[in-house]
Amino acid sequence: MRRRMGRPGLLGTMARTAVVAGTASTVVGATQRRQAGKAQEKADAQAAQQAAVESQQQMADMQAQMDAMQTQQQQQPATAAPAGGNDMMAELERLGQLKANGILTDEEFAAAKAKILGT
Repeated sequence: MRRRMGRPGLLGTMARTAVVAGTASTVVGATQRRQAGKAQEKADAQAAQQAAVESQQQMADMQAQMDAMQTQQQQQPATAAPAGGNDMMAELERLGQLKANGILTDEEFAAAKAKILGT
């Protein structure tokens, strides 16, 4: 039996087509996965950047609140403690709220409390 030289037969053409189609499918799938991964990385980076901006804004707001409180405390007369017990309780409750909201640290709370109590 003599083998033909030249173009492959029908079976050879089908095999070559299957290999080409399989390779193309693999390349397309890999490209799509790579592009999806890059898109996800970009989205993650944008989310992290947005979180950092929001965090900086919160810190700036908290700093502004602290500055306002310090200015208010400096403007108050440095005389004796308030005469009425109700005023003292109201001030202590206000300090407690500021501490609970995270505006005052434990040290700042203790210093302000000592100032109000006159100790």
